[in-house]
Amino acid sequence: MNISYLLIGGNEEDRIGTMTAAREQIQAAAGTIRKQSSLYETAPWGKTDQADFLNQALLLETGLDATSLIQTLLAVEETMGRQRKEKYGSRIIDIDILFFNDAIIRQPGLVIPHPEIQNRRFVLAPLAEIAGEYIHPVLGVSVRELLINCTDPLAVKKL
Repeated sequence: MNISYLLIGGNEEDRIGTMTAAREQIQAAAGTIRKQSSLYETAPWGKTDQADFLNQALLLETGLDATSLIQTLLAVEETMGRQRKEKYGSRIIDIDILFFNDAIIRQPGLVIPHPEIQNRRFVLAPLAEIAGEYIHPVLGVSVRELLINCTDPLAVKKL
């Protein structure tokens, strides 16, 4: 079995309901969610003229390889109504692979670890709740240390 850390988030419609549905669909299609963080309300990153997001980190145990997992997660997004209209724009759901085992993957359509983890408080806060001691395989420091040193000033509030 493989261990993957995911971040789910969205800022459209019934955000809490969407997060619940996303967890259910991920579990049905991709594996077993072993841990989940609290929900965090976060200011939008990259495009600020939109509603706040809800975000949550998940620890997923999966039999899928990384390529199959991203394809599965993209299908879940599509099933839930995700439309990619503009970069950093509002969305019903977004599902990102943050880490996959200790793998370092650089291929078209799939970069693991996610290249922006260390720059985004809305990723690090929920991830630190469930994986604070996890060592970033490229940067060589823990998620907790990344959060402490993160310079992202945007608001992240645990619900």
